[in-house]
Amino acid sequence: MQRTAKKGGLGLGYIWKVFGIALFVYLFLGFMVLPCLNTLTQVFTVKDAAGNIDPLAVIRFFFAGNMPSFVWNSLKLALCLVVTVNVVGISIVLLTEYFDIKGAKILRLGYMTTLIYSGVALVTGYQFLYDSNGILTTWLSGMFPGMDKYWFSGFGAVLFTMTFACTSNHMLFLRNAIRGIDYNTVEAARNMGAKPFKVLMKVVMPTLLPTLFSLTVMTFITGLCAMSAPTLLGYDSINPEIVRLAGSSVADEAFPQARAALLSIILAMFTILLLTVLSNYERKGHYLSVSKTKAKLVKQKINSPVWNVLAHIYAYVLFVVYMTPVVMIVLFAFQNYGAIRSKMLDPNGWTLVNFFGSEDYQFMTSRGKLKLRENAISGVFANADTIGGIRLSFILSAIAAAIACVIVVIVVNYIFKNKGKKRAVAAEYCMLFPWLLPTILICYSYRIFFNSDVWYVFGQNLYMRENVRFLIVMAYVVVKLPFSLRMIKAAFYAIDEELEDAARNLGASNLVTFLRVKLPIVLPSVLAVFALNFNALFTEYDMSATFHSSYGKSYAMVIQNMCAEEGRDGYNVNASGRRCASTVFIMLVSGLILYLVYGVGARDLGERLEIRKKRKARIAKVKAKLGLGKKEAQKQTA
Repeated sequence: MQRTAKKGGLGLGYIWKVFGIALFVYLFLGFMVLPCLNTLTQVFTVKDAAGNIDPLAVIRFFFAGNMPSFVWNSLKLALCLVVTVNVVGISIVLLTEYFDIKGAKILRLGYMTTLIYSGVALVTGYQFLYDSNGILTTWLSGMFPGMDKYWFSGFGAVLFTMTFACTSNHMLFLRNAIRGIDYNTVEAARNMGAKPFKVLMKVVMPTLLPTLFSLTVMTFITGLCAMSAPTLLGYDSINPEIVRLAGSSVADEAFPQARAALLSIILAMFTILLLTVLSNYERKGHYLSVSKTKAKLVKQKINSPVWNVLAHIYAYVLFVVYMTPVVMIVLFAFQNYGAIRSKMLDPNGWTLVNFFGSEDYQFMTSRGKLKLRENAISGVFANADTIGGIRLSFILSAIAAAIACVIVVIVVNYIFKNKGKKRAVAAEYCMLFPWLLPTILICYSYRIFFNSDVWYVFGQNLYMRENVRFLIVMAYVVVKLPFSLRMIKAAFYAIDEELEDAARNLGASNLVTFLRVKLPIVLPSVLAVFALNFNALFTEYDMSATFHSSYGKSYAMVIQNMCAEEGRDGYNVNASGRRCASTVFIMLVSGLILYLVYGVGARDLGERLEIRKKRKARIAKVKAKLGLGKKEAQKQTA
């Protein structure tokens, strides 16, 4: 009787549980459902000239205007990227992991450079190389005066840039899949007389099909929802048009907000369709039977001398394509303003001014007089705009990544405690809901729904002035929830239920059990997810462009604006130098985070002990050479 009364009572735990569920429902409805429903209703509540609601006005305008061209351009880009990214992505993984290619470790590092800089940083890097005033374009135009200096723009430039930018997923996921292949199956096929190419196509590739299918869907969605490359390289696709329409007004053109909403809904329909196909494919359960004693894959030699030479040439050509922007950006990040402006490396022009400090700028006015502007040439960490962008992006990204991890940890713990119950399934689907919608739809919905005194947030306008920063954080959190859920949920499976039972038998409450037993086990995975989320959000461009304002100017938007305003009226003259230095800074931050997650964080206890043992051996060897070991031994003896 006493236990029943205690269970049914309104204890502190019960109150916290009710409060948590109510808060979860409030946030889900207010920051996921209602803004998207508001966007949907905009399409069908447009008024005609007489003031009457015309539900089909936007749809008629869609077919009569140029809006289908934006949809077709995005579809064309997505379809072409599926082909080019898979061709390049599969080939670089095979060259570094399956075939025996000389210098594979160096090649792998070059192919993985897109992991440490992406988005607007990567696109501006390619622009610095291939744009009308780019390094290679300047060199080539000097050799061939008749060439078109504006060749790197439009569809071709976007396809080229995104082809090499999107292969990072292949280097992460397909590489792991191919390293997990059982070599016994390959060796058995070779012993039966199968040629190397047949083994590759009949034995190896079928095991990679599930991963390749997922990568294909991810690539298609990436191309469909592309933002930074089409915006900076001048290609008319859906996302840049949505952002343009969102900032327009009825005085400029016919119902721009409703047209932006319709384009967002079209993107959402494509995304939902693709994710549905992917889910159905995964449910079929594509498995491969392997031997009980799995053997590590041995790299295959290319026996034909001709094909071996061609494979090496192809591998190193790709390496040059990947590495050239990185090397040039790093080199020019340490060149002075004159060398950067002329796009020529100057052996005497090495400087740190693109990072620190400032210099005066002397220029000729339109009247032929020399004018001096003090401290006009400034570095990344001496420029107010870049410092402000770095600070804002760092703070907002860190807060959003932390909030996403905290929410997911609490929800996943709730899901595991209520395993098999409908409320746990409902909570999981709510967390995966943002995956059904493109990022631009979520951000556009926020911008429109919260750009007034909304009753749901107590009459506040979240798009006004500093409030937009809160809106950016919420958008960051919502977009990162599905990925965080998938990663952290996998970590919770490693928790032994016997540990929880032991804690309860010792009298520990649910909260104490969670904090002292569960959390320490999953904490490394949670920190890894936090690092990856921060890494992605720190240089994020798509959401920043949608929420762009003077109070919400992120680091990516600062870099983009520097490129657009370079040299106007003698201001911002060192934008290219700061752009190079900014890209180097981003690569350092991203590289450090990836090293901590996939390098140090991925080592098991045995690897760490082995590294520690080798470190002690090296230190002892150095001490022995310097004679320090004998002195210490003599002191201990004394």
